[in-house]
Amino acid sequence: MSDVPVTMDTLGSVPYYVVAGYMLLLLGLGIAGWRKSVNNEEDYYLAGRGQGWIVSSLTIMATFFSSFALLGAPGMVYRDGVVFALFSLNVPLSGAAVYFFGSKIRRIGQARGYVTPGDMVSDYYGSPVALRLLVALVGLLYTIPYVVMQIQAGGILSQQLFPGENSYEIGAVVLAIITMAYIMIGGMRSVAWTDVVQGILLMGGMLVGGAAVVAVLGGPVEFFNKVAELPAKSLSVPGTSGFWTPAMLLTVCLIGSIGSLVQPAQWMRFYAAKSTKTLKRSALIFAVLLTGCFLFGVMLVGLGGQVLYPIVDGAGEYYRSASGALLPNPAVGTTPGGFNDIMLVVLKNHLPELLGGLGALVASLIMVAIMAAAMSTADSNLHAMSAVVTRDIYDRFIRPAAGGNERTWVGRAIISVVTIASLGLVIVANRSETNPLGMIVILGLFAIAFSSQLLPITFDMLYLRKGTKQGAIAGMVTGLAIVFFISPFMPEMGEGWGGIRTAMLGMIDKGSWGVIGNVVVFVVVSALTQPLKTEDVAEFSRLADGE
Repeated sequence: MSDVPVTMDTLGSVPYYVVAGYMLLLLGLGIAGWRKSVNNEEDYYLAGRGQGWIVSSLTIMATFFSSFALLGAPGMVYRDGVVFALFSLNVPLSGAAVYFFGSKIRRIGQARGYVTPGDMVSDYYGSPVALRLLVALVGLLYTIPYVVMQIQAGGILSQQLFPGENSYEIGAVVLAIITMAYIMIGGMRSVAWTDVVQGILLMGGMLVGGAAVVAVLGGPVEFFNKVAELPAKSLSVPGTSGFWTPAMLLTVCLIGSIGSLVQPAQWMRFYAAKSTKTLKRSALIFAVLLTGCFLFGVMLVGLGGQVLYPIVDGAGEYYRSASGALLPNPAVGTTPGGFNDIMLVVLKNHLPELLGGLGALVASLIMVAIMAAAMSTADSNLHAMSAVVTRDIYDRFIRPAAGGNERTWVGRAIISVVTIASLGLVIVANRSETNPLGMIVILGLFAIAFSSQLLPITFDMLYLRKGTKQGAIAGMVTGLAIVFFISPFMPEMGEGWGGIRTAMLGMIDKGSWGVIGNVVVFVVVSALTQPLKTEDVAEFSRLADGE
């Protein structure tokens, strides 16, 4: 343990004022977005397709880096050590996805008037029912875990800021309601404007958090001297838990990073950009800024956390649960999910003592940055999910004759339903002794495993143009089935299938297994079925390449 005294009530009333001010700002931006909006579907979901490079950059960044960045990633570095710093490689790869995929998606979407991913996929492959519904399903399977993560972050934050009975659940409810309110008021414009504020807070919080931990430990030289004394497992591959093997890291960074950029919320941001030049500039800003924030923020907080709150006891043994799972230092948490709290615990317990009253303000601002990270991703995914369900299901199969105003209100109702359902999952899981939602990073990778199943058809539409409708359908069904098979929520299996599943989970990322199966089936079935019409493929090619 650190020799710095730990006090749990050092922030005083500062967090109340900071959080209240932040919430009022978000509601104000929601109202401003509503006043500027036009009452039609394209404006509500894509802000009139007129977002400039500043707004596009920050809304893509804010959607990409969620509570995963300010709670989950520091927690994973705290648990596993420097090996997880290599995860920062996913950021430039994601920026490349925006640059190369996003620019083509934007060109085609602008020319054809697409709003959702399903619009483009079903149009290209000529599958107005099966593929549209499959893409909508992928969106739902991605959105629910990701929104759950963000609401969960609100509970964790509240528990640390305002300790008391039911503080976790109160925080989760407040974050969910405020987020739901400003999306429903102003649509995409309000989401994007709030993302600008939240993106700035997110990056600032990551960098200030890293600097704060270094300062707490006595400056850069002393910080790295103390980090060098950490247990050997914390300074090597595959890390403390043994999970992050080179193969696991490579597949998570490669497939996961690109897969997280073809999920509905990001796809719709490509449509909303003012121009292709705007989107490409946003991609470069995204890759440079967020990589720096990860390396000089998240990494330092996690490693400093291990110094301040060792994960080994006085006898040099790792803290473990009765089932053998790794646990954080008891001062940080008593469950595996407690690793997520490391940034909050360090800031709350040490900054006020280091900086006095200013420390309380800085700690509160960083905690609001964590809230911003959670809300910026929750709002984007809820908003995108409402567009997907409204346009791809309600408008196509339930009420094709519905007007734009009716569809917008249906979208608002969907936002309410998904938010309440996600909030219910968070509360039920928190009341469970084991909390099956567990580590934020693991839940995030589970969601990305589903969105990654859009990668084969995306790459084919934009570059190869060799696949068929039957191949696309069969490939997606196969990929989703594989992800379900190895998901942590599947029931226990017999020794044979259970052994295969366990072996697969330990080799590479679960989303990558799905993509491998998806690609193999996609290629084989496409080779055996009727190709798409040459003129349709040529038209998509012309639009994608900007000719």
